Amino acid sequence: MKHAYLIPLALAALAGAGHAQTKIYRCGNSYTNSASEAQAKGCKLMEGGNVTVVEGTRVGGSGVKVATAPQSASAAAPRVDSDEQKARDSDARIILEAELKKAEARQAELVKEFNNGEPEKQGPEHRNHQKYLDRIAELKASIARNENDIAGIKRELARAGSK
Repeated sequence: MKHAYLIPLALAALAGAGHAQTKIYRCGNSYTNSASEAQAKGCKLMEGGNVTVVEGTRVGGSGVKVATAPQSASAAAPRVDSDEQKARDSDARIILEAELKKAEARQAELVKEFNNGEPEKQGPEHRNHQKYLDRIAELKASIARNENDIAGIKRELARAGSK
């Protein structure tokens, strides 16, 4: 009884496999299974590997819009006269100098609080040494971050001064 179910199943599998073994031809970047088309184009027969072909959707000719290239920002942006640009550069330099003063003041405050790696213990840090160590690590990180900020501002000032 079991063989009665297995035989039709095996025959169906073999029939499907035989159907899938049609000849596939490669024509450059495209593939075809039409022998006459392959012969006309001079395509080569593919041996071995399987090729999966997925039909794409066809786009109708009507309603298709072609995107135009966007205009560059420099072409659309109006030119600024030299006096206005000098005023902008001057304003930028003033802002950068103010930022530098603020960052240097913050750095002095952080270094003073850090006290060469031995800051004063605050309230709960007397009982919990780990909190003290965490605050020291935070201070070190803040000092390093602030030093990088100062270096960046100085680079921007040098760049603004060279224009």
